[in-house]
Amino acid sequence: MARYGKSPYIYPLYGLGELPQSFARLSAIYGGTYMLDKSIDEIVTDADGKFIGVRSGNETVKAKQVVGDPSYFGAGKSTEGKVRVIEEGRVVRAICVLKHPIPGTEDSDSAQVIIPQNQVGRKNDIYIAVVSSTHNVCAKDVYIAIVSTIVETANPEQEIAPGLQLLGTIHDKFVSVTPLFVPTSTGESDNIFITRSYDATSHFETVVEDVQDVWKRAVGKDLVLKKREVELDA
Repeated sequence: MARYGKSPYIYPLYGLGELPQSFARLSAIYGGTYMLDKSIDEIVTDADGKFIGVRSGNETVKAKQVVGDPSYFGAGKSTEGKVRVIEEGRVVRAICVLKHPIPGTEDSDSAQVIIPQNQVGRKNDIYIAVVSSTHNVCAKDVYIAIVSTIVETANPEQEIAPGLQLLGTIHDKFVSVTPLFVPTSTGESDNIFITRSYDATSHFETVVEDVQDVWKRAVGKDLVLKKREVELDA
């Protein structure tokens, strides 16, 4: 993790993909099992609609509960005769490749900028996140900027124009529009606990709130994070 420097934020070296990798290693220490390179073909339920397991090809892994994001549960389509997630909105994102720091940031190697909705006559804020070779996510002297917001019109790319204008010269740009899905139920009745899609925010506050919400729905009590006491054999 990048712990030191002028930024108050921490960010995983080599990108966000390091977070699930770290979780996988820690989970394995405590008995977790990972099935890599497996497609999810079916969420198996019993006659009452309660979760039984997950089928991949001819193999079915059984468990008491399942937790997953909307892409595994139909993403708005009916599965087993039930719509488990619905579309709540859309997010427009532009991944921009720069050959320079963002102007006005004192040549910072990372930055987060939030353009307030009222400042640009919108209902939703515009978010800008910038990382660089300092975080081992791109080549030296290259900067990656991600500009995002909630879609409000029929011209999504134009909606992030105020954010793009702050970046200066853009070497290359990749724009995508993705749907935002939310679960239709808490999951307590069928033991299928579904998260929300990633929204436009760049600070992960809503992701943390979603994790806390899913934990409480699945476990029945608030999530308490504390240092785990590990017993060492003598």
